[in-house]
Amino acid sequence: MDNYATTAGGPPDLSVRIGSVPLRNPVLLASGTCGYGLEYTDLLDFRRIGGLFTKSVTLRPRKGNAPPRTVETSAGMLNAIGLANIGLEAFCEQKIPEIRSLISQVRVAGEPDFAVFVNVAGHSVEEYVKVCQRLDEYPELAGVELNVSCPNVSDGLTFGTDPLLLGQLVEQVRRSVRRGRLVVKLSPNVTDICGTARAAIEAGADALSLVNTYVGMAINIMTGKPILSNGTGGLSGPAIKPLAICAVYKVYRQVAGAAGIPLFGLGGIVSWQDAAEFVLAGASAVVVGTGTFVDPTIPGDVAEGLGGWLKTRGFGSLAEAVGQAGQAGNACLATPPAKQ
Repeated sequence: MDNYATTAGGPPDLSVRIGSVPLRNPVLLASGTCGYGLEYTDLLDFRRIGGLFTKSVTLRPRKGNAPPRTVETSAGMLNAIGLANIGLEAFCEQKIPEIRSLISQVRVAGEPDFAVFVNVAGHSVEEYVKVCQRLDEYPELAGVELNVSCPNVSDGLTFGTDPLLLGQLVEQVRRSVRRGRLVVKLSPNVTDICGTARAAIEAGADALSLVNTYVGMAINIMTGKPILSNGTGGLSGPAIKPLAICAVYKVYRQVAGAAGIPLFGLGGIVSWQDAAEFVLAGASAVVVGTGTFVDPTIPGDVAEGLGGWLKTRGFGSLAEAVGQAGQAGNACLATPPAKQ
């Protein structure tokens, strides 16, 4: 899978290609944790990272769920924001010009671009198609990330847990997304994540993001009621990292590696060591989310740390390390034998 260039001598090459989209390095900000990206301009030097995923954009504005809609856990956080956003028209009119300006400011001469992907959510295939088709008109956007796996809305998992429905959705969106890259964000709340990964790839996905949050709950022991107004929410942070790494490992070995489809790995990354695990499992790029609530500079530190790790290990580029985790002995994790 040739997603990176390799240079002879010098520091390891961290540049990334997701399809036709070049990134200066493989570290991005996660959807839902950095707003539209603009909110972080005073907190993080964007020249240190490769890009970002905006919060979800829907066809019409959404207020989201009533508060309380976040709660800290012992190793992460639960959120039930409910896809609150300003809607497609306001995003195009207000946010895209600001994103365009941001991209021009953080470009570094002689390096690949800083890429912005827009996370897209919807209640129907038609809504997804309308939003993605409109966003595909803007050359400053690298592509869209289909949010088919949000556990915080009543129908948020309909597409993400059914391979057949997911394949139909991706196929329809693919027809409308001709310029930008099409990324599908997979739900971990399934029996077989390789099944949904395969469906998305066969329907035309250029890349996969995995994983989204796990369904969880917190209860107020004094009232006996769930803390979140929604009852349940999405669990993120270090608590889910081993589960997310396992999902990346399985999807890379059983589906994505052979198909040449790059993976964005995310779930509990707060250090370069965490990111390195995802790379070895099969991720071509990594995405930092909940960790930025603790320290907004973590993404830049992760990118710098990955470069040092690669040099120590003797890798000339990140591509050489992708998927290099040793073969697992567990039959449910191992790559199935090739069909004769």
